[in-house]
Amino acid sequence: MAKLTKKEVQHIADLSNLTLTDEEIAKFTPQLDKIIEFIATLSEVDTTNVEPTSQTTGLTNVLREDEIKVDNMLTPETDYYKVPSILQNRS
Repeated sequence: MAKLTKKEVQHIADLSNLTLTDEEIAKFTPQLDKIIEFIATLSEVDTTNVEPTSQTTGLTNVLREDEIKVDNMLTPETDYYKVPSILQNRS
């Protein structure tokens, strides 16, 4: 795989909305190049008989049925809730 150029690193920084100095570009260029080389090795893995997966832990969503609690609803006759005061004895 070809090595990243400083111009490509600057382009990646621009896409990421990062402002990099020339020193930072020089520092990050070999680091990003190594990351890309490592990721490229994944294309060498044989995945011919591997089923695509989106969930590996076996967890499932636990959902509850919606319940309407009439006692907690505002009606046209009651337009507010009465709650205990929390601002007592303020001077």
